Amino acid sequence: MEFYDATRIARLTAILTRLQSGKLVTANQLADTFAVSVRTIYRDMKTLELAGVPIYTREGKGYSLMEGYKLPPVTFTEHEANALITAEHLIKKTRDTSLIAEYGTAVDKIKAVLRAGTKEKVALLSQRIAVSPAFTDDRPSNSLAQIQSALTGFKVLKITYRADNSEDLTEREIEPFALYYSLEESWLVIAFCRLRNGFRMFRLDRIMSLKATEVTFTPHEMTLASYLEQKQKIYTPDKQLS
Repeated sequence: MEFYDATRIARLTAILTRLQSGKLVTANQLADTFAVSVRTIYRDMKTLELAGVPIYTREGKGYSLMEGYKLPPVTFTEHEANALITAEHLIKKTRDTSLIAEYGTAVDKIKAVLRAGTKEKVALLSQRIAVSPAFTDDRPSNSLAQIQSALTGFKVLKITYRADNSEDLTEREIEPFALYYSLEESWLVIAFCRLRNGFRMFRLDRIMSLKATEVTFTPHEMTLASYLEQKQKIYTPDKQLS
């Protein structure tokens, strides 16, 4: 039995959505989009065909779905909907307004496709959940969504950063590597800092300004697990922030 990890499942779903647009798409285009090899795309298309998806291959031109084929509508069980509503309350405590807004929009779309009975139960549950704030310091950020996009697109970001509690600002070019959520209810981006020539953690609420660039960087071979393992013995947020 072939093993399907979350990354591949997400890619297969995204390929299906792309094909449903009705436009021809080549294996090279898909490989560039998902940062995988053309051979991997060939395997993905074969997997979709074996799953019963009617893919039409035009030799030398690309792939498309057979005319008239539509993806079945997404449905959610009551337990799945409850999990999403619970997560919504937790996300509202992250203090990043971009993430709160994007997740709120997504949840609204999900609520729209729920069955009537499930909608009523979800509405009741939403009124019966509260999250106690661990900290009262209110320093919201608004850059998480933009950082996520740069991270997955391997794009360099230019930031103005205020380190620690000082008023000194530094201009940085960073290569976003991963995101980390601290117990202080703060999002941090782990990134390779070109100014310091090394990996650093940056609190989003200390990023005074952020600008996306079209400059790309080579994906780092290190995994998030290995990075966190290296930092486990010496990690404290104040010492690792730059």
